[in-house]
Amino acid sequence: MVQYSKTRLDASFAALSDATRRGVLEQLGRADASITELAEKFHMTLTGMKKHVGVLEQAGLVTTEKVGRVRTCKLGVRRLEEEAAWIESYRQLWDARFDELDKIVEELKQKEKDDGE
Repeated sequence: MVQYSKTRLDASFAALSDATRRGVLEQLGRADASITELAEKFHMTLTGMKKHVGVLEQAGLVTTEKVGRVRTCKLGVRRLEEEAAWIESYRQLWDARFDELDKIVEELKQKEKDDGE
């Protein structure tokens, strides 16, 4: 199995574990926004939104730039390839297990059918 940066995965999944932070990423996927705009959109205080943006920024999913008194947020340059690959490896593992389970169930059904005849 491929080795992944545990710290990076932990930071990414922690950032993505919150619905507000996922919403912020969706919003920033449409257009850059200031922390004030994001706070208003999500009906939060500035302090609360700053904390959410900070978590996303630490995970590399968002970048911010301060011009004067306005801090603008945009999607970070880091994509989620490593996280997607980690998820895919487990999806393949579970698919294989379910395929094996399907075979066993079919064998049991066939045996039950043969025994009934």
